[in-house]
Amino acid sequence: MTATRSVGIVTAQRARFTEPLLLRSGGVLPAYELVYETYGTLNASGSNAVLVCHALSGSHHVAGVYADQPKSTGWWDNLVGPGKPLDTNKFFVVGVNNLGGCFGSTGPMSHNPATDRPWGADFPFVTVEDWVDSHARLADQLGIQSWAAVLGGSLGGMQALAWTLRYPERVRHGMVIAAAPTLSTENIAFNEVARQAILTDPEFHGGNYYAHGVVPARGLRLARMLGHITYLSDDAMAEKFGRKLRHGEHKYHFDVEYEIESYLRYQGDKFAGFFDANTYLLTTKALDYFDPALDFEGDLCASLARAKAKFFLASFSTDWRFAPARSREIVYALLHNKREVSYVEIDSSAGHDSFLLDNPHYHAAMRAYFQNIEV
Repeated sequence: MTATRSVGIVTAQRARFTEPLLLRSGGVLPAYELVYETYGTLNASGSNAVLVCHALSGSHHVAGVYADQPKSTGWWDNLVGPGKPLDTNKFFVVGVNNLGGCFGSTGPMSHNPATDRPWGADFPFVTVEDWVDSHARLADQLGIQSWAAVLGGSLGGMQALAWTLRYPERVRHGMVIAAAPTLSTENIAFNEVARQAILTDPEFHGGNYYAHGVVPARGLRLARMLGHITYLSDDAMAEKFGRKLRHGEHKYHFDVEYEIESYLRYQGDKFAGFFDANTYLLTTKALDYFDPALDFEGDLCASLARAKAKFFLASFSTDWRFAPARSREIVYALLHNKREVSYVEIDSSAGHDSFLLDNPHYHAAMRAYFQNIEV
């Protein structure tokens, strides 16, 4: 087996598109840019390309590090690289920052040519399907007629599923990790509470806070704290923090007393320091809107009949935000349509975040599946 190592130093690239993109919301982007990274080498036939779709707070930076930021390891670096489950000795891997993002692709922070100001609140609503359409144009520009696989976890898994439905001839394998065919009512509720934290922040200014030189950090902080609770399992939080007191005794105040409080505040502050509030709002709405069965009177089996790919799905035992039962809904609908499906349910104590971690059983299943993909 090839020794496992990092892809090393990587550089982000930028693609510009001048053909207007008609959005599902009815809005139009007259022109836009996508920031992306690639790892490995595209073969002569273009048959070894794999698209990695990111989750809510992810980006195009999937693997490797930046030369001027040695600690800037890609968010799925444990999965992607030479000798890793997604082996860049075999595959050409592409990561893209979604439209509406805040890591370089056109989004609310970008220049709006119609107003000569940042888009801000004027940036149109984008959906999972819009992201897929924009990625298809990037594939065209890269000379990729079809993907060996489209892979993603959480919201990225929804994108992978959407790819197999929107461009069934262009995806040979759809890999849907820790995802669901739609958000549950509870998940929509969590997203709404998070959005309200941002929308009611005095520094939000109706989404045009850039002009005021401020950031709705308080709202972003609360949104991230709430979200982070849902990404972890009760067992994971109990094991890591329990009821440990920060100062060894009760202080009888509203500042940090428990270690879990300190952890959540740290995560909230860190997130508010690099993520854009408008992007958060747009992305959570894209999550809410995703429903491949919407145009099929709620019939998931009918909606998935369009897919022609082979599938790999994985779920995690303690993921209560995207529970294994939701993955099984997709599995059953695909089997109903006589699609080839591999499904693994991983025992993990880490909750939804399990899909990002180096679980040996999970990675072994991923490795085995990728090894059987012909290029």
